[in-house]
Amino acid sequence: MKVLVTGGAGYIGSHMVKYLIKKKCSVTVIDNLSTGYRNAVKNCTFVQGDLADQQLIEEVLAETHFDAVFHFAAFSQVGESVVHPLKYFRNNVSNTANLLHAMEQAKVRYLVYSSSAAVYGEPEGDSISESDPTSPINPYGRSKLVTENLIKDCSAASDLKAVCLRYFNAAGADPETELGECHEPETHLIPLLLQVASGKQEKITVYGDDYETPDGTCIRDYIHVWDLCEAHWLGLKRIIQDSNKIRIYNLGNGEGFSVYEVIRCSKEVTGQKIKSVLEKRRLGDPVRLVANASLARKELGWRPKHSALEQIIADAWSWEKNNGINTAGNK
Repeated sequence: MKVLVTGGAGYIGSHMVKYLIKKKCSVTVIDNLSTGYRNAVKNCTFVQGDLADQQLIEEVLAETHFDAVFHFAAFSQVGESVVHPLKYFRNNVSNTANLLHAMEQAKVRYLVYSSSAAVYGEPEGDSISESDPTSPINPYGRSKLVTENLIKDCSAASDLKAVCLRYFNAAGADPETELGECHEPETHLIPLLLQVASGKQEKITVYGDDYETPDGTCIRDYIHVWDLCEAHWLGLKRIIQDSNKIRIYNLGNGEGFSVYEVIRCSKEVTGQKIKSVLEKRRLGDPVRLVANASLARKELGWRPKHSALEQIIADAWSWEKNNGINTAGNK
């Protein structure tokens, strides 16, 4: 199978590339390296470019008869989206429209889209199912929801079949810990904690302890990045075989952990002291995001194999100790 992976040099995208290569796929990556790393992409064709370049996307899709596209390219920092909403809508929505147009021109029918739990906003229940209302509370979440609707509309008007995967907080590293999570600047909790544990950072900032949760900090559902990759693969297989043109699935483990709980677990896994300081809440942060992923389990046959928070952190810690500095220093 020949596949195109947009944003394939980023954290989740590079793991997906490695997973696809293990599945004997022929992979082409397009990435502008604004947040990704060239040395994270191996054993595939790499094109450095931006989805804003319509001519380039059309040329890439015209040169190879791709069977499917995995679309990861997006900006994903909630706080930044509040300050720079146009940046997010241009990149996440407009550039996806460019990709969809090029796919239509090249007659590529299958799309696996990296969406987000941010489309739900502030859910009312203990866990979120796909039928719950979508009411995002920040521009990042709104850009993801608009893009989902754009994909639905294009599917209704063409032969496009797509699966939109709303995943929660990805973390961890691949089984060989060759790849890991490294953003500049880093904003995700687990890699930040491990940078403190490894001595790269002095402290971790906790944003708010006045939420309506048992310990006052936000609660999130963490999913291992390798389990996430498997779900993407199963999602593609589903839409190829399915009569339905659009599928939407939540991807998470169904268990929430507060910021303080993740800090305690990180201390236990690493055996290191982790200093934390308290600051006021960040704009756009929901109180609780926990997945009900029973639909993905039922329809995709998806079974997370690395669901324990301790294992997720341990895999991320193995990568951080061995590779973190090298990857961070090489674009």
